[in-house]
Amino acid sequence: MDINLKGKALTEDTVYAGKSKSYAIIPGHYTGIMPKALVREGDAVRMGAPVMCDKMRPEIKFVSPVNGTVSGVNRGEKRKLMSITIKPDEQIAGEPIEMRDLSSYDAGGLKALLLETGLWPYIRQRPYDRVANPSDTPRDIFVTACNSAPLAPDMEFLVNPADGYLQTGLGVLARLTGGKVYLGVKAGSPLTALSRDAETVELDGPHPAGNVGVLINSVRPVNKGEVVWTLNAADVYLIGRMLKEKTFDFSKVIALTGPEFKNRGYARVISGCTVGSVTKGNAAEEHVRLISGNVLTGTKVAPDDYLGAYDYQITAIPEGDDVDEFFGWAMPGLEKYSMSRSYFSWMRGGKKEYVLDARIRGGRRAMIMSNEYDRVFPLDILPEYLLKAIIAFDIDKMERLGIYEVAPEDFALCEFVDTSKIELQKIVRNGLDLLYREMN
Repeated sequence: MDINLKGKALTEDTVYAGKSKSYAIIPGHYTGIMPKALVREGDAVRMGAPVMCDKMRPEIKFVSPVNGTVSGVNRGEKRKLMSITIKPDEQIAGEPIEMRDLSSYDAGGLKALLLETGLWPYIRQRPYDRVANPSDTPRDIFVTACNSAPLAPDMEFLVNPADGYLQTGLGVLARLTGGKVYLGVKAGSPLTALSRDAETVELDGPHPAGNVGVLINSVRPVNKGEVVWTLNAADVYLIGRMLKEKTFDFSKVIALTGPEFKNRGYARVISGCTVGSVTKGNAAEEHVRLISGNVLTGTKVAPDDYLGAYDYQITAIPEGDDVDEFFGWAMPGLEKYSMSRSYFSWMRGGKKEYVLDARIRGGRRAMIMSNEYDRVFPLDILPEYLLKAIIAFDIDKMERLGIYEVAPEDFALCEFVDTSKIELQKIVRNGLDLLYREMN
């Protein structure tokens, strides 16, 4: 189901992004790691220098995106590491990467290079949807270059096939697996020509056609005991750019979308920047919800929070806390979106653009077995039964119902249409984490 929202970013519009006063590495952005700080407050760091690692797998390193000084090693309850913040120097110049020519590396050497340069965390795995284990050899690698989420940025604008960076990144990935690299692209996309190191698969249809889970399920589903790796094409592009140019460069282009932005378009930022450095003066400070990511799977943020590690979009929608509707449920609702045709807006056709706010619009209640999830869930899986098995933590039933194939984002539309207002993505995330601990 496509949710046609107002506020798309236009590729010809460039939004100025101010310099961020702080950059951060947030452990919570990376599922499946136990963070350990490698620096202390006041330490000077160079771009590409490791500042954090995974305590269980110390070879997985997280590096500074800028030259600067560590301004905080911030901890929460039980001294849990929450973030490492870095105050940047006046000049943010790229640092060279000490490496040989890419063609001289074997698979083990490429893994070591990705780990040392801090690029490894861009690689995630199924099952469990977490940072990939370097000791694994994936059956296949799946890359999605088709983003079908609401107000999604134009992937062909983020990933320019002409400069060869995406091709370089795909070539590196192809040498890390004994199977294939599958590249999911939009039907008719110029990225289809990038078939030297990857098998391109054209994706068409409403959301979530662009989800990597749909690509995996349609091409080669994951069975118990198998491991596949997944990446966003924009992250592959970033990896390829750094390795081809042999220079650390964590800059990326993101989209500013949503009806609450005065100026919508694309901005170049550095990973880990504050949200406010991009949105300041572009959106009202009250009654607006800022989201790092898209409206279905993104995270609510404030201006002094940081851009998500995997996000290429910031969305601004009305909060809805200043709205007071009289008999709102009983009105025709010509300007309101409804999947179930509760409002007469469906008569206006599919081209109508809607402004949706962040209100839940209903109360939480028990899960209703109404097959409403199946209407928007494209995988060959029974979502309601799988969710109930996860809640009960019935491992045998979870395995039989396909737990190893899914990630929270695959249930985002189910959560949107759910009349029970249950946080389905949170249930799936908790279930995957519990299952990983039980099985490992």
